[in-house]
Amino acid sequence: MGKHGLVVRISAAASALVLGVSGCGSESANPDSPSPPALAGVGPITLVTGKDFSGNLQHQLDEWNGQHPDQPVQLIELPENADAQRQQMVQNAQTRSDAYTVLNLDVVWTAEFAANQWVVQLPEAEFPLGSLVPATVDTARYFKRLYAVPMNSDGGLLYYRKDLLDAAGLTAPKTWSEMSADCAKVLPANPGVSCYAGQFEKYEGLTVNFAEAVHSAGGSVVGEDGKPTVNTEAARRGLSFLVDGVRTGEIPQKARTFKEEESRRAFQAGELLFQRQWPYQYAKAQATDGSSAVAGKFGVATLPGLSGPGVSSLGGHNLAVSAFAKNKRSGLELIKFLTGEQQQRANLEKTSQAPSWASLYDEPALVARFPYLTELKKSILGAKRRPAVVKYQEVSVAIQEAAYGAMSGTTGVDQALATLQGKLDALTR
Repeated sequence: MGKHGLVVRISAAASALVLGVSGCGSESANPDSPSPPALAGVGPITLVTGKDFSGNLQHQLDEWNGQHPDQPVQLIELPENADAQRQQMVQNAQTRSDAYTVLNLDVVWTAEFAANQWVVQLPEAEFPLGSLVPATVDTARYFKRLYAVPMNSDGGLLYYRKDLLDAAGLTAPKTWSEMSADCAKVLPANPGVSCYAGQFEKYEGLTVNFAEAVHSAGGSVVGEDGKPTVNTEAARRGLSFLVDGVRTGEIPQKARTFKEEESRRAFQAGELLFQRQWPYQYAKAQATDGSSAVAGKFGVATLPGLSGPGVSSLGGHNLAVSAFAKNKRSGLELIKFLTGEQQQRANLEKTSQAPSWASLYDEPALVARFPYLTELKKSILGAKRRPAVVKYQEVSVAIQEAAYGAMSGTTGVDQALATLQGKLDALTR
């Protein structure tokens, strides 16, 4: 959330949908509105975010607090589940509470929060946007205006047991069929190891994995015109990859309960030959404190696809200022601090999360220390965004229900996609 998917720009149809949403905040979301008003208020603030498994975020906030004793920031951690995080942030906004100052938003929430005027427009001139990965900046805009700043990006990667592939004379697969063939060759000699897993529980992670499968099969979830395109042959091939994986056992049954952390623990325990995961796992899987059974034994590659390299869903998180916060200026300054090059570099070194600063992906010293950066850069540059629509949550739930039903065997692939097409048509009309 993510870390924790699909890329399309806001089309005319999607824009019409967003324009119909009424706001309830204090800042205008009108595309013809003037420059954002100066943000006022200096003093104590809060940062609300999903669970920080690295512990590094609090370290960064401690550094801020040491430098700004008159503007202390308190970290508010929400549940691990991305859907639960969004729910609490929405509830806070709907009650116009000032408890949250800076919001750590999944990239797919920015349009919704901006359209409903739950976050304020930010002054672009105060941020070095030209130094950031362009795709990450796009996720922080709504009607071409800046409502957030990328704190980190994210791209899906294929983690694989390099030691087991090397022993079999194999390299990282580029296609689904190559991955299946590798499993057939390696697994018989390695009991207790399953072929492949991702994040297949019925939550946002399944939307991400479904979108990646569809895009990696040459399809799309929403077309350039803003209309859903899931009732197509390409989408069938993508969903069938997941469904057939469960049916044949290449995807273990328990993987249908996996979110990010469950799948991470399975890979680190040596239970998977291949795994789709975000870059944050790299540092944890390489830990030499006994917590990882695969430290020094795995590699990272781009995701495989139907006939060649696959397509990742674009993940990441953006920092925004709540429209109801008292000390908005302090919130703005905290965003500058956390998204600056120094903190981006430090966060990469401590957590292996994908930075939003473009230059860090090519810095020789960092690439030598984190060789996955080369593959991660490819993943992010080729990634697809999830639909930037205000009703994104309803769209995501519909995708989750369709994919989970098909993978569970309760719904056929064709029926699942036909039903999903109808639901998405209604939601994006």
